[in-house]
Amino acid sequence: MLKRIITAVVAMFIFVPVVWFSDTYVFPIAISIATAIGLFEMLRCIGVLKLWYFSAPLILVGCAMPTLARFFDKGRESDFHFVIIGVTILLALYIFAISLFSKGKLSIELAGLSFMTEFYITGGFTAIVLLRDFENIGIYLFMLIFVGAWITDIFAYFTGKFLGKHKLIPEISPKKTVEGSIGGIVFCSIFFMLYGFVLTKIVDISDINYLVLAIVGIIISVVAQIGDLAMSQIKRKFGVKDYGKIMPGHGGVLDRFDSIIAVALVLIIACATVRHFGINIIGN
Repeated sequence: MLKRIITAVVAMFIFVPVVWFSDTYVFPIAISIATAIGLFEMLRCIGVLKLWYFSAPLILVGCAMPTLARFFDKGRESDFHFVIIGVTILLALYIFAISLFSKGKLSIELAGLSFMTEFYITGGFTAIVLLRDFENIGIYLFMLIFVGAWITDIFAYFTGKFLGKHKLIPEISPKKTVEGSIGGIVFCSIFFMLYGFVLTKIVDISDINYLVLAIVGIIISVVAQIGDLAMSQIKRKFGVKDYGKIMPGHGGVLDRFDSIIAVALVLIIACATVRHFGINIIGN
């Protein structure tokens, strides 16, 4: 427990400055580094990291995307979307080619899982940068990623600890309960509305849609738990306890960012969708 607390404190000392300088290139570079480590951990977990000619390009492409997201911001989103589509197609073709000519070293199943996790992990981390760069409200919006993931995790744990009786998916995560899951959802929705209320008191934002915040909070909490369980499912499939050891007592980057990746992806889709209908989650 002491090791986990010390690691959490150190991580917070790193996290706060990165967020403080989130309007500079310190932020996307830090996210790019996290992406590279996350992809390294995943490719090692599924057993394809040793194929350096396969894994190295995947890690390099993933590492580049969050920083490119900042480079293409401010009215150049269409250019970045074109880059994403092009890179995705090229990566798919490259992975297929390696699988075809690897003489059995890279099965089609591992090739497919590699592509899926590459797209998922890179997309999740890149979405954090894109949300931070959302016009006018990005600084407040992207913090919802961490609020949603962390509040869900904390209150699902404590609700499950004190009220949990029914196992959620014991074959994947033996300690998670249905009651804990519901507790995480309820408190996440409440904290999303509370977050909006606090913003009206400390910054110049008055247009807070609490109903939308509550609904998004529910969705985000469900997504956070799915993201956590999905990463756990892969670990169990390959007999791995933790993705890494970079954070003593907490595991690797993917062990700590599993929920955050999923939340970031869904939150940016939600924000873009409601904006299309003239609705804003926070402010104007």
